[in-house]
Amino acid sequence: MPESQRLALLASPTDRAQEALEALRRTHDWVPVEEADTVVALGGDGFLLQVLHQMLEQGPNLPVFGLNLGTVGFLMNKHKSSRTIAERVAKARGIAVAPLRMEATTNNGETATSWAINEVSLLRETRQTAKLEVSVNGKVRIPELACDGVLVATPAGSTAYNLSANGPILPLGSNMLALTPISPFRPRRWRGAILPETYEIVFRARESVKRPVLVVADQREVRDVSEVRVVAAPDNRLTLLFDRGQSLEERIFAEQFMV
Repeated sequence: MPESQRLALLASPTDRAQEALEALRRTHDWVPVEEADTVVALGGDGFLLQVLHQMLEQGPNLPVFGLNLGTVGFLMNKHKSSRTIAERVAKARGIAVAPLRMEATTNNGETATSWAINEVSLLRETRQTAKLEVSVNGKVRIPELACDGVLVATPAGSTAYNLSANGPILPLGSNMLALTPISPFRPRRWRGAILPETYEIVFRARESVKRPVLVVADQREVRDVSEVRVVAAPDNRLTLLFDRGQSLEERIFAEQFMV
């Protein structure tokens, strides 16, 4: 990437991010997002997801170089460096991430669509166990999954909530999705599946009034759903930029050896 590229600067409203914003404003000739080649995002993983969602919904779709001023910062780069931000972005390596497209239908017939970079999760709303029918590419694979919930994770999100639910870690570039149950009761031995990203997954809530279910696509929640469709959207791939030697691929790979 040329060092003369036009950079836009966005920051989370947190105190740390705002302090970094003021410091970085003096180090580069920033441009508005509409005129930029690349976006520099200051904050945590949550703020980065907000930036990516805004690109998916409103455009433009630009590479994003995140600087961690949050907590975990799994999708971010280290904040401090001896190099200028322009030098870091110019030498950064791009990683393509395919988001998920979620379409939910509620009990009253309303529909809602949303994107997810990490995962789409269905969760029970009350003390009642959720009962879900699980279909893949139009074929019912599990007629009734009694559980606390179930999720579909991308490779980028496979080390987040999915891993905590004992789901598999998926390498970037695998073009696969993780389908992972959350506290399954019946069938108790089902531990999930790994599916090609070209497959469509449909969940239907059984007894959806007695056993209400909600769906969360990253940070957007829809309650009282009767049906949820999930499919990857490779034509809407996003690009995350990382310092050399600090790529998301390496972080995901390293998670498999954490003890």
